[in-house]
Amino acid sequence: SLATGATGATWQFADGSRVELTYAPFVVKYYGRADDARPAAVINARGLLHYETGVRSSKMIGSSTTSWDSAAVVEVGAAGETTSADDDQQSGGGACPDGTAWNGRECLEIVGYWEDGLARFADGSKEVKRDESSKTTQPPTEEAAAQQEEEDFSESFGGHRDDVPRGPTSVGVDVSFPGAKAVFGLAEHATKFSLGGTIGANARYAEPYRFYNLDVFEYELDVPMALYGSIPLAWAHDPSSSGSSPRTAGCYWNNPSETFVDVDKSDGDGIALHWISESGVVDVFLMATTASVPTPLKLLASFASLVGAQELPPVFALGYHQCRWNYKDEKDVAFVHGQFEALDIPYDVLWLDIEHTDGKRYFTWDDALFPRPQEMQANLSKTGRKMVTIVDPHIKRDPNYAVHAEATRLRHYIKEAPGSTKDFDGWCWPGSSSYLDFTSPTVRAWWADRFALDKYVGSTEDLYTWNDMNEPSVFNGPEVTMPKTAASLAGVEHREWHNLYGAYFHRATAEGLAQRGRATQRAKAAAIAPPPGTTPPPVQHAGLRPFVLTRSFFAGSQRWGAVWTGDNAARWDHLAIAAPMLLSLSTCGFSFAGADAGGFFGDPEPELMARWIAAAAFTPFFRGHAHHDAKRREPWSFGEPWTQRLRAAIADRYVHLPYWYSTFAKARFAGDPVMRPLWVAFPGDPACLEIDDAWLVGGDLLVKPAVAPGVDAVDVYFPAGSSWVDARPSSSKKTTTWYRGGAVARGIGAGLDAGVPVFQRAGSIVPRQRRLRRSTQAMRTDPYELTVVLDADGRATGDVYLDDQQTVAFATRNAFCWVVLEASAAGVEARRYVGPDLPPGLDRATSDALLAPLRGTDDAAAAEASSSFAVPENRVERLVVFGLDRPPTGVELRVGDATRPLDFAWDAATSKLVVRKPDVVLADPATWTIALPSSWWGAVSLAYGETRSVPSVVQASTGCRALVGLLAIGRGGAPSSSVSRYTTS
Repeated sequence: SLATGATGATWQFADGSRVELTYAPFVVKYYGRADDARPAAVINARGLLHYETGVRSSKMIGSSTTSWDSAAVVEVGAAGETTSADDDQQSGGGACPDGTAWNGRECLEIVGYWEDGLARFADGSKEVKRDESSKTTQPPTEEAAAQQEEEDFSESFGGHRDDVPRGPTSVGVDVSFPGAKAVFGLAEHATKFSLGGTIGANARYAEPYRFYNLDVFEYELDVPMALYGSIPLAWAHDPSSSGSSPRTAGCYWNNPSETFVDVDKSDGDGIALHWISESGVVDVFLMATTASVPTPLKLLASFASLVGAQELPPVFALGYHQCRWNYKDEKDVAFVHGQFEALDIPYDVLWLDIEHTDGKRYFTWDDALFPRPQEMQANLSKTGRKMVTIVDPHIKRDPNYAVHAEATRLRHYIKEAPGSTKDFDGWCWPGSSSYLDFTSPTVRAWWADRFALDKYVGSTEDLYTWNDMNEPSVFNGPEVTMPKTAASLAGVEHREWHNLYGAYFHRATAEGLAQRGRATQRAKAAAIAPPPGTTPPPVQHAGLRPFVLTRSFFAGSQRWGAVWTGDNAARWDHLAIAAPMLLSLSTCGFSFAGADAGGFFGDPEPELMARWIAAAAFTPFFRGHAHHDAKRREPWSFGEPWTQRLRAAIADRYVHLPYWYSTFAKARFAGDPVMRPLWVAFPGDPACLEIDDAWLVGGDLLVKPAVAPGVDAVDVYFPAGSSWVDARPSSSKKTTTWYRGGAVARGIGAGLDAGVPVFQRAGSIVPRQRRLRRSTQAMRTDPYELTVVLDADGRATGDVYLDDQQTVAFATRNAFCWVVLEASAAGVEARRYVGPDLPPGLDRATSDALLAPLRGTDDAAAAEASSSFAVPENRVERLVVFGLDRPPTGVELRVGDATRPLDFAWDAATSKLVVRKPDVVLADPATWTIALPSSWWGAVSLAYGETRSVPSVVQASTGCRALVGLLAIGRGGAPSSSVSRYTTS
């Protein structure tokens, strides 16, 4: 309902939430729950709303005076002398001529630029920039200031000039979260997960968090500087909410221009953010926990309904990726692949960086180094592996390069300025380059066509794509990116949409691979000739899912693939910062994220490499990568015992693959984050708020890696109200240690050979595949191990998601299956739900909305194909149960009306039950149960020698129970209440 009055308005919603708006001063208050005494979020509580529209100066759009090149500006040096903004490119005498730059002694001819933004000279040296920190702009005269106010709003910095032809513009507002104790999000920054203050008392930083996508060379840690991507979203949390249930609120600032965010935590009873962007409008989304969205997990998932859910990757993309800048040639590729095979180290994807191309011309191959690319890919495909090649957005300006020639002819390039017909020319890896305008749907469609097999010569359906340098990176541009005065084909300045460029490029590439995937599957279907005289069957091949990795991104980029945290370094502090950065990305909706294991720059020592691979195996995107100047660091490069340690860590990833895949499916169907901070799952525990060195994978595994040298044990905080079991398999473990929540468990073993400390939550069932295979494809039909950890009530639940693991049929044809598992002390029951049916816990409306973007992209109607979905027939080979207080008297499998006994073992020391070879199809059409009877009568039956499956390891006290029961029967026949008391003691 809506009620309006002279001073404001109120919206009341069905779930009890409400919005109160006052007109003067303009304030918006959002109350998430009907009983909230104070709002969850407030817009403009501090009165910082502003909107500067700018003015039109004499420097009209498209005029010849609009320029981003270097320009002289009068400044005052430290001693008061007049200097130039270009002083860093001159010796005391004057500015360096065009085409030259200062090397510290003289002006030399520029032969190129590098990723650090500095010019390079023929002798291999690089440009020298003078420290500009001592420079201050000379105050203009009053008359000059008035003229500048009227006509000139240009800004100069770092040898570049922004003419600001429309004059200064900006928009901003403050958003407060009363009572909040911590705030998170604002991806991407290399800072702690719980955001530090930038203003007010005890501020952690002196500068605001900045959103301006940049190619940052060797980025710093624990600073709010801009990095490669931007998701202007923040979550604030109060675990107590003034004595009531925990409360979470969020704010999404939908603006792709340069943005700053100040964080004020000085109030002591709440947190305030001040958003300010260079351009755009006030476009703010508030979110809060409500009666209908009661938990932080549900609230984070609801953000997916706004910007889109994480795409479900093909299963190979969840395996291990091996990358280097660069694998030299086909022989090198064959060697690396062969070593993985010979040493039984699983991996799924081998990557090629820019050196595989013909002179940095993307969609080409260096004929001398990679003369037979299709054969090279086929050799990988034989063992289930894939290949990824890099494709960047800068296009070499070479008239003989077909991609450039066609893009020029079709006028697809970004222009120098609004109204200009001249293509923007910047410097990147190929040298002089043009940049496609991916804000244009026409250009995106044209780009997508480049990935067709007949256009990308040498490619196959097993070749996927890596998008790098898409901020965009311009080596000779301001801050190593595109000038703000460049223009889209629609005539809009780059400053308006800078942070969207990488996302649009990522999207166009993913759409190209999806388009190729549909075409190849269509060709396969057409190749199946029907019997003579029969009608061809409907097309039953859905398109293959794309896989595209991006470095630059914006809110919603998760719809198109994966992201990594960019050019990190082989340092322990970079290993430690990886988890906070990934948690920030995940809570901002981008779950498929990872940091390059081992660090990109530098040479990791063996211990660092082992620790990083082990930790990265429990993050969503798992890739090892290295700079071309770094030593080789493939898993065998350090010799033994490091090869075995790295093999074990990578194998651990594959063991958990069914759980990873099911967790990603929940991200796709429900919007749940894959990698989660502890406070999201345990919102009432204030001790979880600052934890960012441990995390949850899904809801059931807690991971706490060692991230410092020389460590053989870690301290782990387990959230209040939970219990956990160490999930690492180890023959040396003599007991099962249960960890109760609400306290720190100190000194948990974390030696290099012990594996990453991973704990399974009591009340959960986790699927695993234990057989060591070379790749995910080799695991496709492998059986499952189900590990049950009963909670204090003797119950546990879990699920397994199944589909074809490679096509979009799960969305377009409902070709999927969920198997829901429920356990108690009496046994484990499995029930399947075949699409379009969804299991309890998944909302139909939410799933339909999140899957909708893929629907309509298939060649067959969903109704035609859902009935043809062949549910995978993987079997269950082992059931492991923790939490029973006694062994069962027998174990039997019940499928429909059929039953059969099962072999089992009970380890009294660890209270672990292992049921061997149930050999039941996990997704059997009939509900199946593994029954675990345990009673006094069962004990008597054992004593009398009735035919039962007897455990191979029997707890000693079982015989005592049997004897007590037998004596009681001998005395009086029926068991007495005292016997029941004895048998349960």
